[in-house]
Amino acid sequence: MKFAICNETFHDLGWPQQQVFDFAAECGYQGVEIAPFTIHSDITKVTAAERKQIRQAADAAGVEICGLHWILSKTEGLHLTTDDAEVRRRTSEYLGELARFCREMGGDVMVFGSPMQRNRPESMSMVQAYRNATETLAGAAPVLEETGVTLAMEPLATWETNFLLNAEDGVRLAKMVNSPYVAMMIDCKAMWAMEPLTIPEVIQHYKGQYCHFHANDPNLQGPGFGKLDFVPIFQALKTVGFERWVSVEVFDYSPGAEKLARESIAYMKQCLSQVA
Repeated sequence: MKFAICNETFHDLGWPQQQVFDFAAECGYQGVEIAPFTIHSDITKVTAAERKQIRQAADAAGVEICGLHWILSKTEGLHLTTDDAEVRRRTSEYLGELARFCREMGGDVMVFGSPMQRNRPESMSMVQAYRNATETLAGAAPVLEETGVTLAMEPLATWETNFLLNAEDGVRLAKMVNSPYVAMMIDCKAMWAMEPLTIPEVIQHYKGQYCHFHANDPNLQGPGFGKLDFVPIFQALKTVGFERWVSVEVFDYSPGAEKLARESIAYMKQCLSQVA
């Protein structure tokens, strides 16, 4: 497995992307995951020259841009499950534009969390929400396949969303879309909150059906900043042969961005060293 960190960890510090990449590399991360809103609220407005500059900054620091997440955050007029066919069409198109941006950055995965842009209206049945979401994602699938970028649906807890509430839901939607470039990802704080299985059990039960992993603690800080033990988690990931990205995603920055970044990877490496 490879370690990455999400760039919005440093967003409130006002750091330029070059400084984010340099600091991530200094800490020992191999990759950085980009939240598009930290670049621009509309990714189509990021020029070719700006895209090239971001990619060159990562290359100069010696880190990969592994992918994108929070992909619809801060956008307007886009939604996954809406009954409005025109909004679904625009959302499909924008997901395609995000895939092109992701590939230009060198990434190959986009995490669809963005609860506000996927929540179903209370009056909408779950069946209809799945149908609408399937249509939206299928509309983006040709560009995903063209770019080789996988769109990874992120199950979230019930206080965050009312659509895609566990790993089983994520797998179900991916199967309905029926594209090799639509899959699921898993997140520690979300699994801890919503799954009937333990996190290691989820990892093993859904082997081969997730393509990305977010590492965090249920207290919304980084790995090692709470009570969640990552040794059995990394043991499970190793057992199933997971070799993709384990990316630190934090929501509570109160310990300080630099402390979170440094101590999260130190803790993860310590846990990994205990795995058989």
